[in-house]
Amino acid sequence: LSAYLCFLMTILGVTAGVHRLWSHRSYKAKLPLRIFLAAANSMAFQNDIYEWSRDHRVHHKYAETDADPHNALRGFFFSHIGWLLMRKHPDVIEKGSKLDLSDLMADPVVRFQRKYYKLSVVLMCFVFPAFVPWYMWGESLWNAYFLASILRYAVSLNMIWLVNSVAHMYGNRPYDKNINPRDNGFVTMGAIGEGFHNYHHTFPFDYASSELGLKFNPTTWFIDCMFWVGLVTDRKRAPKEMVQARKEKTGDGSG
Repeated sequence: LSAYLCFLMTILGVTAGVHRLWSHRSYKAKLPLRIFLAAANSMAFQNDIYEWSRDHRVHHKYAETDADPHNALRGFFFSHIGWLLMRKHPDVIEKGSKLDLSDLMADPVVRFQRKYYKLSVVLMCFVFPAFVPWYMWGESLWNAYFLASILRYAVSLNMIWLVNSVAHMYGNRPYDKNINPRDNGFVTMGAIGEGFHNYHHTFPFDYASSELGLKFNPTTWFIDCMFWVGLVTDRKRAPKEMVQARKEKTGDGSG
C-alpha cells in the first residue's frame, strides 16, 4: 500500500504537475500545491520541471518530426525508451532553444527544484519511499528499498513512457484522425488519465485532458479536489460545442 501511494504521488508529479500545470499552463496552482507537485516530480525522476516542460512543448509543436524528442515515427522502442539512450536529434535542440520559457523560470518553485534537483531526487525518489515503511512499521530496508523505491520507480517510468509510445500508435482517433496520437484505455489506466491522447493533442490547453462524464481520469479528479479546497484556480476547458464540432469535422467516428 505504501509503495502504491508513492506510485500515485510519482505519477501525479508528472501528470498534474509538470505536464498539465507547467508544460501546458492549463490551470493555476497556489504555492503549497506547486511545492507538493515539485516534490512529487522529483520522486518521478524524469528530468527537472524546466527541462521536462521544454521537451514537452517541443513535442507538441513539432509532433512526429525530427524535432520531436520521442518521435513515434521512428518506432515503438525509440518512442518508449530509445530516445533516452542516445543523443537528441539536432532539430530537438535547435527548436527547443527557440521556445520562450520565461514563464517557467519566473516560478521560484521551478528555479529551486532545478538548482537542487539531484539532491531532491536522491531524497524523494530513493530515500523517502524506503525510509517510511522501515521507520514506521519495521519493514526491512531491503524490501522497502527494492519495492517502494526501485520497483515503484521502474513501473512509473514505463507507465508514463506508454503515453509516448502506445498512445501514439494504438487506439482510436475520435477528435482528429489526421494526427498520430490515439485514445488508449490501457494507457489511461496506467497513467491515471493521460491515455486520452488524441483529445489531448487536439485540445492541449484543456486541464482535464479528456472529455469527462464517467471516464476514468484520476489526475483530473485530483485537480478538481485541489480546486474545491482553494489551491487551484483558472481551470481551462474546451467548450462542448468546440469538441463536438471537431469530432464531426476531423474525427474517425469512434467518439
